[in-house]
Amino acid sequence: MKGRSLRELGLATVPFEHPLTYPGLPVPWPALLRGDRLLRLEGGTGSLAGMYVEGGPRLDQVLDDLDRRHPVLAVGSNACPAQVAYKLARRSLASDVPMVPVTVRGIAIGCSAHVGRAGYVAAAPYPDPDSTLTLVLSWLDDAQLAAVDATELPNYRRRPLDESHFEGGGPGAWIYTGERGVLAGPDGRPLAGGEQGALLTGLLAGSAALRALLGPDARSWVRAARADAAVRDTATRLFADEGRVLHPTWPEPSRRGYPPNPYGGVSTAPTS
Repeated sequence: MKGRSLRELGLATVPFEHPLTYPGLPVPWPALLRGDRLLRLEGGTGSLAGMYVEGGPRLDQVLDDLDRRHPVLAVGSNACPAQVAYKLARRSLASDVPMVPVTVRGIAIGCSAHVGRAGYVAAAPYPDPDSTLTLVLSWLDDAQLAAVDATELPNYRRRPLDESHFEGGGPGAWIYTGERGVLAGPDGRPLAGGEQGALLTGLLAGSAALRALLGPDARSWVRAARADAAVRDTATRLFADEGRVLHPTWPEPSRRGYPPNPYGGVSTAPTS
């Protein structure tokens, strides 16, 4: 189970430390993140259950708590293995995390209507019945889930997402939804995120108040926001004051409560 290091794979950049790289690069194929390495997951007939690690042992033999882990769908940097490893290492936790690209329906990705402490404008999901995306599903143990929660709250809420969103059905998952709303674009619809530098440049171009506070460019935005919580709070208020914030309504899941069997059953997305 040697795997390859994140650096060797070109996946070692941590968005929290390099804000203009947000959301970072996601895992390119089903993988087990283990320390600073990615081990490819194989087989499993399209689900986590029964997958093997790099042609060796079965995943449930490597992680004996697999049947007790919590599936969490990433919409931003939690799909980036370097960011996940960074968050867990800061709390002295092992970064043994299965991370699998999956096909998800009914969810689109916008921008949270706040400026985070790293200085960037993070992603936030919103319901969209016409959207189909490939996102990353990670399986976290109790301590890892608590650690990731701590990095998301209070700007996000972790809510259950039922199996109807996943190709092939499955047990459902958790998803972090924005408590601040999502940013609106000039057309009044949710603003797409994409490359962080371009996003911040566009936001600055549309607001003299933001330019005065954070301008003139994306690099100055990150420097100013990262250095001062009051600046971040002011920028967040400006989003609302300038009418840039939408508040999507999330439907209740069709099946209340947390799925009883998070072990497998979610079809993996096609990978090259």
